[in-house]
Amino acid sequence: MRDQKAKPVFRSMKNQIAFTFGGLFLLLILLVVVINGIFLEKFYVSQKADVLLQAREYFTELDMDALFFEQQEYGSYESDVRTDKEYPKGLSVLSSQNNLSWIITTQDNFGEIHWGENEGQLQGKLFGYAYDIDEDMGKRKILKEADHYVIQKVYDHFSEMNYIECWGVMDEEYYFLIRTPLEGIKNSVSISNTFYIIVGCFIVIFGVILISVITGRITQPISELTELSQRMSGLDFEAKYESHAGNEIDVLGDNYNKMSDHLERTISDLKTANLELQRDIEDKIKIDMMRKEFLDNVSHELKTPIALIQGYAEGLKDNIMEDPEEREFYCDVIMDEALKMNKLVKNLLTLNQLESGKDAPVMERFDIHSLIQGVLQKMGILISQKEAHIQFSGDLPVYVWADEFKTEEVVTNYVSNALNHLDDQKQVRIQVCQEAEKVRVSVFNTGEPIPETELQNLWTKFYKVDKARTREYGGSGIGLSIVKAIMDGMNQEYGVLNHDDGVEFWFTLERE
Repeated sequence: MRDQKAKPVFRSMKNQIAFTFGGLFLLLILLVVVINGIFLEKFYVSQKADVLLQAREYFTELDMDALFFEQQEYGSYESDVRTDKEYPKGLSVLSSQNNLSWIITTQDNFGEIHWGENEGQLQGKLFGYAYDIDEDMGKRKILKEADHYVIQKVYDHFSEMNYIECWGVMDEEYYFLIRTPLEGIKNSVSISNTFYIIVGCFIVIFGVILISVITGRITQPISELTELSQRMSGLDFEAKYESHAGNEIDVLGDNYNKMSDHLERTISDLKTANLELQRDIEDKIKIDMMRKEFLDNVSHELKTPIALIQGYAEGLKDNIMEDPEEREFYCDVIMDEALKMNKLVKNLLTLNQLESGKDAPVMERFDIHSLIQGVLQKMGILISQKEAHIQFSGDLPVYVWADEFKTEEVVTNYVSNALNHLDDQKQVRIQVCQEAEKVRVSVFNTGEPIPETELQNLWTKFYKVDKARTREYGGSGIGLSIVKAIMDGMNQEYGVLNHDDGVEFWFTLERE
């Protein structure tokens, strides 16, 4: 027995393409025939209904009283003696082009005007519809019904034909009937389907033959590329593509020819990629170190409040104090430290969303004066506790483009920071200055200037200039980091300036 794997059987690409396209042609032709048979008549009926509604709109433009007065004055008013001025422009064209017949009568059937087929038959039909006595009423199919008109498909036993009709009342005084025959569309559908089938068969036969010839020329270079790939799989890089197809296959063949020449370059690229991978590893190490530093800072910030909460909770449990005021003090300390931890966690979550880009700014136009006044109103209790004197005048609106919610957070951080670093003068001054294309917002507070060496570090997470004082008001060193992340996200400027009598924090926003 021969222990060999059977080679896979390949079908000719030329035949596959030819029969695929032939089958596709046949499928498309059959699809056209089916769609034509199912939907063409419905589409035709829908279009005819729109034409009838359009003719009805023309009727509403007619001066009926004048037309019927003229009929009474001069007798019968036939369509062939009318002038263009007597009907709205286009009514006669619409009626002729769409084979419309119509009639308009008074409610007492005293007078009528009409167009098209026998007026007596039309008048009888309209009279039967109006008084619900027409013998074809039961054979009709209502397509659309409104307050003053009905569109219906009906079989007329006199002419033995199907019609689309629109009849109804105008101005509560006149009846109208518009109709157009439907018989022609059924014959058209049958003829067109027969034509599509006959022509389609010739197209499929001719297409298969033509595609077989064309694909024979196309697949020859592909066969050569198949042989070339087999040789290259055996590391025979001397094999070259030599055919000329005049299309993208030539590009593919040239790429095969260049493949062996690019091996050395590929090895060089691999070495470069190896160096980049090494740098990525080093960056990962740096990120791990930053993560460790971040966890150390968070642990340090949480260690003190956790220890206080644990100590005072143990004191409450052991009942070491008998005075109710002391117990209340212990509870207040626990609640205050828990509040500080909660605030720290919220700030960390906010900062993480901003730095990761998950909380993208939503740019909108708003009044910065109203925003600042809202912040001051919300912080009214804290301002009173600090006995601060706020200087801010914002009577006239100043509109800017920015994320209103994030801008409010920046202003809140600046004002809160100012209130926590006041001196004996306790002055806070907020200014909004309009520049050429920017609006500059600044928050100044009287107090000791920040050492110049510390200014750049203010925006770093967990950094505190005076840790003891920061601890007094519950600061965590994250507020200004949030400000930095917000302003960077909106591509705006921000900073801090020392003055002789205090410190000014500022930021800018776009005016346009």
